[in-house]
Amino acid sequence: MTLTYKTYCRSEYDELKRVILCQPQYMTIREVINDTQKEFKDEGIHIKTALEQHREFVRTLEENGIEVILLPYHKKFPEQVFTRDIGFTLGQTIFVAKMAHDVRIGEEGVLRQWLDDEEMSYYHLAEGRIEGGDVIIDGETIYVGLSNRTHQQAVDHLQSILNQFDVKAISFKEKYLHLDCVFNVISPDVALIYPPALTKEDIELFSSRYELIEVSEEEQFTLGTNVLNIGNKKILSLPVNKHVNRELVNRGFEVIEVDITEIIKSGGSFRCCTLPILRG
Repeated sequence: MTLTYKTYCRSEYDELKRVILCQPQYMTIREVINDTQKEFKDEGIHIKTALEQHREFVRTLEENGIEVILLPYHKKFPEQVFTRDIGFTLGQTIFVAKMAHDVRIGEEGVLRQWLDDEEMSYYHLAEGRIEGGDVIIDGETIYVGLSNRTHQQAVDHLQSILNQFDVKAISFKEKYLHLDCVFNVISPDVALIYPPALTKEDIELFSSRYELIEVSEEEQFTLGTNVLNIGNKKILSLPVNKHVNRELVNRGFEVIEVDITEIIKSGGSFRCCTLPILRG
């Protein structure tokens, strides 16, 4: 590929060059929609801390030569920080998702407005519900998690318009919200997995394709699978996920630890907070 592309993605691990984030200015647990939020509902989210952690996250990305685009935040969208869910980039196309949950419906419009302003084309996935946290891309294969946010109808539609790709539906236990909370491809031959959330058949499929690093129940809760590979085997991960980080280092990855523990109280970590639009 050439750098004349404004958008291009074919994996979760090629070098990241442009990415969309949104500051957690109005982040709050307004309506409990996952187990992590349930745990922190009474404690709540400390916005000042979340903003400081997010700024450090952005600074880390920029220090690694990545262009960070910050979408405007709006009070009516308390979960805008999780930009991954509003779309995904495949090839040169940005697919804008159809949000499933009331608390998030409308976030797509903010992304579409930015894309229109930048005169960037996009494809709006209007058939069936689909969110980017359920979409994991690895070359010709696209894994799509079936959740209460992403439906089989959307998977079928995706396969019909992407006939050069192999779109694989992956079932997992609904309580884990998105596929990237229990499975994540971090290189052509390594993936992170939380087996209790997945079917025996899919675990066997993943085992045949990747060396699997198993995440414990404790580190699944702190979203050990939800790391971000920024390319060149560099991975952003939480300092608290010591076992995952050690396993990554043992396999030759450089782990960049950034503390965003205030943000993960709402159920998403590094991958959830980033919408890559240019990798290569």
